[in-house]
Amino acid sequence: MNFIPFPKIESKNLILRRVLESDCKIILYLRSDEEINKFIERPEHRKTKTIEEAKKFILQINENIETNKSITWGITLKNEPKIIGTICLWNFSEDNKTAEIGYDLEPKFQGKGIMSESLKSVLDYGFTTLNLDLIEAYTHQKNENSKTLLERNNFKLISAKIDEDNLNNAVFEIKNPILNK
Repeated sequence: MNFIPFPKIESKNLILRRVLESDCKIILYLRSDEEINKFIERPEHRKTKTIEEAKKFILQINENIETNKSITWGITLKNEPKIIGTICLWNFSEDNKTAEIGYDLEPKFQGKGIMSESLKSVLDYGFTTLNLDLIEAYTHQKNENSKTLLERNNFKLISAKIDEDNLNNAVFEIKNPILNK
């Protein structure tokens, strides 16, 4: 698995690009806004409360790209380079066959199909380029929008699987459609 050169992804309406230090204000907003984070239970040491912490977070996600630990894209509209959300593949299994997907999006862009388009693009990358067998998503049991997004994109609720780190999460997964025909 190698994320260098960084795999910029273009879809019909979006560009998924690398997150830069200059994106620190929007990253701070995405990681600290109450509405965006109302269903995210981050440990205190992973919270982002200042511009400096946002810059540190960006540095960390870019180090993870360089070391092939995880990959995070900034979601932008094709005609606007400003990030409106992020989407990532992370928490790869030791054999690099399973990964977890995570995402966030500014509230004013929610409900417009943007995250669905981003999700489809990253699933395609994960299954086609990385040859993943399975992608998991952990979302709060009360986050109806996220659960609906996952179900509309063919994720299945795995009710028998428990998130030991957060008992309030529901676990969803999607298997690689190429391998599971």
